[in-house]
Amino acid sequence: MAKLYLAGHRGMVGSAILRQLEARGEHTVLTRTHAELDLTQQAAVRTFFETERPDTVILAAAKVGGIHANNTYPAEFIYENLMITSNVIHQAYAAGVRQLLLLGSSCIYPRLAPQPMREDALLTGPLEPTNEPYAVAKIAGIKLCESYNRQYGVDYRSVMPTNLYGPGDNFHPENSHVVPALIRRFVKAKAEGDSEVSIWGTGTARREFLHVDDMAEAALFVLDLPKPIYDAETHPMLSHINIGTDTDISIFELAQRIARATGFAGRIMTDPSKPDGAPRKRLDVSRLDSLGWRARISLEDGIAETVRWYLTHSNNRRD
Repeated sequence: MAKLYLAGHRGMVGSAILRQLEARGEHTVLTRTHAELDLTQQAAVRTFFETERPDTVILAAAKVGGIHANNTYPAEFIYENLMITSNVIHQAYAAGVRQLLLLGSSCIYPRLAPQPMREDALLTGPLEPTNEPYAVAKIAGIKLCESYNRQYGVDYRSVMPTNLYGPGDNFHPENSHVVPALIRRFVKAKAEGDSEVSIWGTGTARREFLHVDDMAEAALFVLDLPKPIYDAETHPMLSHINIGTDTDISIFELAQRIARATGFAGRIMTDPSKPDGAPRKRLDVSRLDSLGWRARISLEDGIAETVRWYLTHSNNRRD
């Protein structure tokens, strides 16, 4: 049975991919925790690949976070993500790995890119300042894959998902993304009997949200595409594929939906002193749609499932 190394199997996306890989039973799946293998350490990554010799790699490992985390730790975000991506891609090539899938992010696109954002919007304008370091690292990953394909003839692919959420998300009070942050806030407000909840920004920024199980399914779909089909839909220097739902929603509307899902009946206030980030981020998914894949999980169902997961795993904490 072929070996597949899944980097980042404990993260929200990685764990969703792992569940699907295990259900398929088509690979011997290799995993390592951060304590077992620090992907920022070149020598350790080299030893791992030389020893294990996987046939395929899925690179889901990354340092991730919301606006606050990206603004607070920009050096950590660019350094760690550049090192992880460079080490894994290069050592995979050096060990003879022919197929690799890199998971990126929609933040690679310019802040004011035409909506919905097509793959060819990459590198056409300035990035959103609040997450530029992370975006630069992800862009470097795309270009690493493309450069190794062009020079060495390997099959290294990239997918760029929109904003992700779902079971296993990070619900940290400061460093989480918007969906888990709002779920945590509304659950806490309901439990404590608060009459209102304040959300960051004006609430007018629009975002697209994809359930992590849909993301995992789409990633494996792209990985499984025969190379001639993948090559026919991409270009040597524009090879990434967007993954999304083709719909977006304002942050205020999102907050309203999460409030309903958590049972919070109070007022929702906005805080314009906090940043909105990019005014709109919606992906053009026509390329993936033409290949035969579409998202299945509605935002309402996905939020409800994520709220249930949080309530089960948070032990009803009030902190």
